[in-house]
Amino acid sequence: MEQISLFEKEVPRPLAARMRPQTLDEFVGQRHFLGKGKVLSRLIENDQVTSMIFWGPPGVGKTTLAEIIARTTNAEFIDFSAVTSGIKEIRHVMDQAEKNRKFGSKTILFVDEIHRFNKAQQDAFLPYVEKGSITLIGATTENPSFEINSALLSRCKVFVLKALETDDIVTLLRRAVTDVRGFGSQDVDISDDILERIAVFANGDARSALSTLEMTVLNGDVDESGKVTVTMDILEQCTQKKSLLYDKKGEEHYNLISALHKSMRNSDPDAAVYWLARMLEAGEDPLYVARRVVRFASEDVGLADSRALTIAVNAYQACTFIGMPECSVNLTQAVVYMAMAPKSNAMETAYNMAKEDALNTVYEPVPLWIRNAPTDLMKDLDYGKGYMYAHDYEGHITAMQCLPDSLKDREYYVPSEQGNEARYKARLEQIKEWKKKHRGGE
Repeated sequence: MEQISLFEKEVPRPLAARMRPQTLDEFVGQRHFLGKGKVLSRLIENDQVTSMIFWGPPGVGKTTLAEIIARTTNAEFIDFSAVTSGIKEIRHVMDQAEKNRKFGSKTILFVDEIHRFNKAQQDAFLPYVEKGSITLIGATTENPSFEINSALLSRCKVFVLKALETDDIVTLLRRAVTDVRGFGSQDVDISDDILERIAVFANGDARSALSTLEMTVLNGDVDESGKVTVTMDILEQCTQKKSLLYDKKGEEHYNLISALHKSMRNSDPDAAVYWLARMLEAGEDPLYVARRVVRFASEDVGLADSRALTIAVNAYQACTFIGMPECSVNLTQAVVYMAMAPKSNAMETAYNMAKEDALNTVYEPVPLWIRNAPTDLMKDLDYGKGYMYAHDYEGHITAMQCLPDSLKDREYYVPSEQGNEARYKARLEQIKEWKKKHRGGE
């Protein structure tokens, strides 16, 4: 018989665990597939769940949905963690599932944080999913397209869970205050304004919201009657600083750099500085941001403002000299400059067009007259014959053709009318007109 210590007492579960919804009626959010008559609600209510992946940020209900399915299904439900399980455990569970199938029983396997499984571990599920031995439900915060094997992913329906709306989280918080599973057995005085502020602070994460509520109630002012009052001052003490959700290797990393790039492209310096701050304050490497700004300077500004590239490279060098947090102002200067600069994507467009032609004409020979001729043999083969050294001619320009014959009329660089590039456009038009005039007979 297990011995119980005199000093031992049950540790209460966190509020978020106590308030986890037990049924679909208690579940909030995700109305796009869980509303009345929606696809997932019907599958769960009719016990016809198929293999699926729940993808979404933390605290939006992925595990909760799996537990609701576990309570409503007639199949054997197995909860599996990708953090603590390996190939051996997977095979053991699969063998049991196969036995269940042979006896006409279904097995639903829930794998939390499925993205943590490597390729070999994921491959171990595949034959059992194909045979129908198991119905696989995976939960992940990472983009399944990147983290789940394509063969396995193709056999699963992906449900994208969104961050909860503020109103949804307020609903959960009010329930936690009044429900006996939460603080319903206590006299808690907390205003709607404070509940809404907690919900906003949680940024779509129900678990974070409930944890904050629990902290504020536990630290509330208690009067002689036992009534707990939560004030705004207590809330501010419990939420001194919001830690930014950011995975430098995950999808959010690419979402944020995309937001920065597109804000600069759209000439919005305020948005550009905001997204820059989101990245840097979350711990992003400033050199990564600086490299992206250097790319932007040529991709989206180019010759419309040739100083942009210089400023971007200088910002990169400044980041290497002083690092964070001091270099944040250098990057701010750079992104504001990029946002305010005139825009032209002529460099990007020119290269992409030339690249396509280069790949399609890889065997096109270099014209003899612009080949180098370092040896007598090459000279005998007419390498360099007819080459016209531009500096020997008036205006330092010639009408010599430099593209292969099959591409001689191709134009890649098409300057815009933006900023300084308007001057380059006028210059290019003069050059082309001169060459056309001096290519006799063309």
